[in-house]
Amino acid sequence: MTSLFEPFRLRDVTIRNRVWMSPMCQYSAADTGPATGAPTAWHATHLHSRAVGGAGLVIAEATAVSPEGRISPQDLGLWNDTQLEAFAPIVAQVAAAGATPGIQLAHAGRKASTYAPFATGSGSVPVEEGGWQTVAPSAEAFGHYAPPRALTTVDLDALVEDFRAATRRAVAAGFEVIELHGAHGYLLHQFLSPAANHRTDEYGGDLEGRMRLPLRVVDAVRGELPEALPLVVRLSATDWLPEGEGWDVDQSVALSRRLKEHGVDLVDVSSGGLDHRQQIEVGPGYQVPFAARIRREAGIATGAVGMITEPKQAQDILAAGEADAVLLARELLRDPYWPLHAAQALEVEPASTPWPKQYLRAL
Repeated sequence: MTSLFEPFRLRDVTIRNRVWMSPMCQYSAADTGPATGAPTAWHATHLHSRAVGGAGLVIAEATAVSPEGRISPQDLGLWNDTQLEAFAPIVAQVAAAGATPGIQLAHAGRKASTYAPFATGSGSVPVEEGGWQTVAPSAEAFGHYAPPRALTTVDLDALVEDFRAATRRAVAAGFEVIELHGAHGYLLHQFLSPAANHRTDEYGGDLEGRMRLPLRVVDAVRGELPEALPLVVRLSATDWLPEGEGWDVDQSVALSRRLKEHGVDLVDVSSGGLDHRQQIEVGPGYQVPFAARIRREAGIATGAVGMITEPKQAQDILAAGEADAVLLARELLRDPYWPLHAAQALEVEPASTPWPKQYLRAL
């Protein structure tokens, strides 16, 4: 029986427990001047508080590998050294609190250049308001968003190098886990899904062609990472579209087998986000069966996500062998100290979620 509070080892990195914080966009980076894309005091507080709260792995939000890869103008980036220098003290602060610092590297593709969810506008940001031309596998828009430009093979070569360079900076900043964002309808997911990728060259068509760019990115990132550091990929296991129209669990299993061969250590299993037609069957733990199937059939470690809110629920997922870790998002926004409270609820000695000495009088 695997406990929620057992350490978990990925390569040479030992994560103190199996309650991990999912990357969650804060839309709070500077959007003008030399500090564009750099983390701020908000990010420092947001990440450090979850580390103090007992999370094992704290993953910084989707961080763009190029200016055009940002979801919104206020997104984080790691395409220059100014951003690296701003990240470094935040990463050190997370590690000093006992958590493992991770970062999600991303490119939003056709879902880039949009307003933050709490902005007054919605949809695509016009160029005159700080937006930009988006790119995608094919020149087909996401819903009512602005039409993207189809990427050329020369563009794809540059894109791979952008991921490589961002990885180099992430390691220099002190991050110990790198996650690639291949989910939620962003660029790598767009290449994987036949609902978004209608290319006729070697990067489209059959499953092998649609996997080509994501696997090239994985190879570039893995080649840049020290052997001791783990690589994670977040996938949308299904597009929730009618059979044969989009990405599905069978293809996710096949891709996960290839990811393992290419040096990926864990698949963070989510779903959806690619197509407005999706019909999602939502409920507590609704995505856990996807993580369980990929773990079982692809033989790779997985993380489970999706409406995991109760300590016993999280513990039962691990005890049943459905995943190797659980990743919490909104629940950690509601309660940054969820791991500490979960250890109490499960009557677990909190050795793997140590209370800060400054807070011991509340234990």
